[in-house]
Amino acid sequence: MRTQVAIIGAGPSGLLLGQLLHKAGIDNIIVERQSGDYVLSRIRAGVLEQITMDLLEQAGVAQRAHAEGLPHHGIELLFKGERHRIDMHKLTGGKQVMVYGQTEVTRDLMDARAAAGLSTVYEASQVSLHDFDGTQPRVRYVKDGVTHEIECDFIAGCDGYHGVSRASVPAGAIHEYEKVYPFGWLGVLADVPPVS
Repeated sequence: MRTQVAIIGAGPSGLLLGQLLHKAGIDNIIVERQSGDYVLSRIRAGVLEQITMDLLEQAGVAQRAHAEGLPHHGIELLFKGERHRIDMHKLTGGKQVMVYGQTEVTRDLMDARAAAGLSTVYEASQVSLHDFDGTQPRVRYVKDGVTHEIECDFIAGCDGYHGVSRASVPAGAIHEYEKVYPFGWLGVLADVPPVS
């Protein structure tokens, strides 16, 4: 099998990359170790920043998010019984966040991929990456007891911190940067009247 880009991971990042590549005329295949149903059952965050909405629009999958999502223009902070409104929409020149579940983004991207007839391999086991830093990258996996190999120009690792992509890179080739903040953050989204 041959493609231009082999994408590892069919979560939101892999699916979005696949859709953007498809829109740009670049052939791609997504390889995922879990089933499609399992991927959709992972409940994650539900707030999308403006740049994410822009990418979903570019990928042609933002219609349902605009129809069903909840635009969020700002926040209120409460100090000593007094409310202070932070108008993000005004302060950023019209940017906002959209309350729309990551599971729904994943569903929209899966539906767009299926409608376009693009190839996604679910339930791929023993996924391994070969020669990704050379001239002939390859991805191997086992599906239904049969070993398959994808030859490609590039491999995009979209399978997260604990995925096979990161584990395949030699330790000396990875540079980690981390910023630890001295506070925690908890956001609560509720569609209820304000408390006096």
